[in-house]
Amino acid sequence: MSDNQLTSIKTNTGKRYQRLRLLLSITEFILGLAILSAFLGFGLSQKLEGLIRLSFRNDYLVLILFVTSLGLFEGILLFPLSLHSGFIIEHRYNLSDQRLSSWFREQLKAVLVSYPIILVLITIFYTLLCRYPLTWWIWMGTAMVLFSIIIARLAPILLFPIFYKFVPLEDKSLTEKVSNLCKQVGLNLKGVYQFNLSKTTRKANAAFTGIGKSKRVILGDTLLNNMETDEILAVLAHELGHYKLKHIWKGMALGTGITFLGLYLTARIYNSSLALFDFHHPDQIAALPLIGILLTLYQFITAPIQNAYSRSNERAADDFAVRLIGNPEPLISGLNKLADQNLADRQPHPIVEFLFYSHPSIAKRIARLYRSSS
Repeated sequence: MSDNQLTSIKTNTGKRYQRLRLLLSITEFILGLAILSAFLGFGLSQKLEGLIRLSFRNDYLVLILFVTSLGLFEGILLFPLSLHSGFIIEHRYNLSDQRLSSWFREQLKAVLVSYPIILVLITIFYTLLCRYPLTWWIWMGTAMVLFSIIIARLAPILLFPIFYKFVPLEDKSLTEKVSNLCKQVGLNLKGVYQFNLSKTTRKANAAFTGIGKSKRVILGDTLLNNMETDEILAVLAHELGHYKLKHIWKGMALGTGITFLGLYLTARIYNSSLALFDFHHPDQIAALPLIGILLTLYQFITAPIQNAYSRSNERAADDFAVRLIGNPEPLISGLNKLADQNLADRQPHPIVEFLFYSHPSIAKRIARLYRSSS
């Protein structure tokens, strides 16, 4: 089989895989929205709150049981889609050899980690809604910004190690080269780590994570095993571009603006829509799914804006990497390997790329890098 035939097969396989994942993602989004809408439209939300209040009177306990019950109900209904997208198609396309029991454990672990965080945020939100019915959106936006900063600071230290084992990079020669590359951009890292990404997938990944003293570079073992040193350094240079160009902070600033606008619009629409569903006051627990629907729709509408900004950052990070390395070839080679290993769709439909892609397509990135070298 010729190289061209092999490339064509990989390209077509990547397209099928990514289209299937996108279809499942859209289906899950629509069904999740439909479940919440049906819950409100058929009066099930009021019935659930009323049923809980037969046994409990404390509003916060009712809130926790209401959110937990609704989450379990939705999770059970959407579980077949989650299983298909997270396990079945990954094995169908030879992107994972994880056992089903291991997949279940990881899903349970994710729920146990996220559940307390969600409850804390919802409790804060409900308290603000009760105390500041007209201005809750300002205080909630502030709380969410502070919370996101805390999570960004603590996640590499407390959350990521729950799912993967992080150890200092074993290749000392590579460690030294990575450290030297970081010094060139003025980055004083707490460490360069590798992690056992292979326990869940054969895909490759690398990232620059954390803020403040938790800044670190993390490299998946799947990436380390599949790339040459110069390719790894080129991919890392791209991640360092995000740091040097302050993309994390700029992204958080954009996200903050979008968050406050979304909460403001949600508050306005929410208050004017309560009577449509026979709700009598804003802090009625049964009405909270309406806020969930409004925020979900807002997130869907504004996602292309955030994706467009992210794609701009990715192009800037590519340019930075080429300047830092002095040669586009290692990055081009690395991107090609990542595309093959992760079954990327190299040339998605422009509308799909605009709506759903946080990175420019591989074909566009590579073409741009070739133009920069000519």
